Amino acid sequence: MKAAVLNEFGPVGNFEIVDVPTPKPGFREVLVKVFATSVNPLDYQVRRGDYKNELSLPVITGHDVSGEIAEVGPGVENFRIGDQVYYTPEIFKGQGSYAQYHCAHESIIGLKPRNLSHLEAATLPLAAGTAWEMLVTRARLRINQSILIHGGAGGVGIPAIQIAKAMGATVFTTARKVHHRFLLELGADHVIDYENENYIDAIQRMTGGNGVDVVIDTLGGNTLSDSGLILSQMGQVVTIVDIEKPQNMIHAWGKNATYHFVFTRQNRNKLNELTKLVESGKLRPVLNKIFLLSEIGKAHGLLEFKEGDENFYGKIGIEIGH
Repeated sequence: MKAAVLNEFGPVGNFEIVDVPTPKPGFREVLVKVFATSVNPLDYQVRRGDYKNELSLPVITGHDVSGEIAEVGPGVENFRIGDQVYYTPEIFKGQGSYAQYHCAHESIIGLKPRNLSHLEAATLPLAAGTAWEMLVTRARLRINQSILIHGGAGGVGIPAIQIAKAMGATVFTTARKVHHRFLLELGADHVIDYENENYIDAIQRMTGGNGVDVVIDTLGGNTLSDSGLILSQMGQVVTIVDIEKPQNMIHAWGKNATYHFVFTRQNRNKLNELTKLVESGKLRPVLNKIFLLSEIGKAHGLLEFKEGDENFYGKIGIEIGH
């Protein structure tokens, strides 16, 4: 099979398209013919070597799969050949999705939403799955609560806005001015132009000083410490960002705040819930660019450096080809 292989970590040009052996499914595993994958910040972080201690070279990375089951291993109970599926491969365990075939345990696979193409479906497992885990599993967001989603135009921010609205929350988000109309159409109630306004002042003004019940952090920096300034009593902060430096949480202490640190996990139940949202029209992918697997370096350049489109937002689909 063809695969995009990294023989060394580093720049976007380090991917090589080569022939490698097609994997064989083991006990309770299925072999999936991959039609599409996607690009996430985790992908370029892996490529440049941020997690080199977690992986051994050469490596096939990639964290989204949409495809068709081509073979089932012994003990598989829930799927059969021909099923259309999507999922996130187990992170830092085995082969990733930048290849024509991928083996996965049946417990992490879900049936693809019937109303999506494979390219559309491939944009959802990691990003929307992470948003689901942040909002539902950790924050347990409730109807009529208020939430601030940092980076609303990002890969996780876009599904987070839609899921939060589906749960009945009032959604505040931050984004550049050029993306405001899109995010309001997506369902955000209030969009803050972080380049021209301090989001802390904006939240205090728009909530009458009451703050928000939940903060979703996709950015890092001082977000953890600053969140204490805009939380309501018993508020929660959920982050997917590594802590790069010590932060003072004194403001959060006064709010009796709870912090959640999320390294997303893979399971079928989460995908089944996302599929329900997609098929009911409450969650839609935002696929704004498509590349071939042979162009995976260009795709990384667009997402990481905005090469060719400084205002890019949404998701990048990768067509695998067979």
